[in-house]
Amino acid sequence: MRADGRRVDPAMHPPPDRRYSRSHAWAMPEGSGDVRSGLTHVPGAFLGDVVSVELPPPRTEVSAGEPIGLIESTTTVFELLSPLSGVVVAVNPGAESAPRKVAEDPYGEGWLLSIRPAVHEEIDGLLTAEEYAGFVDLERAGN
Repeated sequence: MRADGRRVDPAMHPPPDRRYSRSHAWAMPEGSGDVRSGLTHVPGAFLGDVVSVELPPPRTEVSAGEPIGLIESTTTVFELLSPLSGVVVAVNPGAESAPRKVAEDPYGEGWLLSIRPAVHEEIDGLLTAEEYAGFVDLERAGN
């Protein structure tokens, strides 16, 4: 239960071990220095049944805030924006072969890609889980 009396759905709460972009991507540093990324639960809630995922191949240079892929559901197409600048080093083959995982398990099997950041400190500019939850609340309230 939140301080305002509303119930918290634990499945909809962003994990604290990641950082978040305002475009609803998460970024989690891996031991190798690369950063695993995916889509948060927020787009997954409105996407419904995800039918396809298009991601850039490894060795593709990406820039923070720029389009890097598309996630298509039975109702809409969501443009995925990169949370960081760098080079794609891996793509989750399961995201393309079993696209429903992107919405069903966004923080686990539904991860999308790994990026080797151009500047490792760039991740510090992303939102913490608490900041992201506040951002989502404001967005839902229409502010």
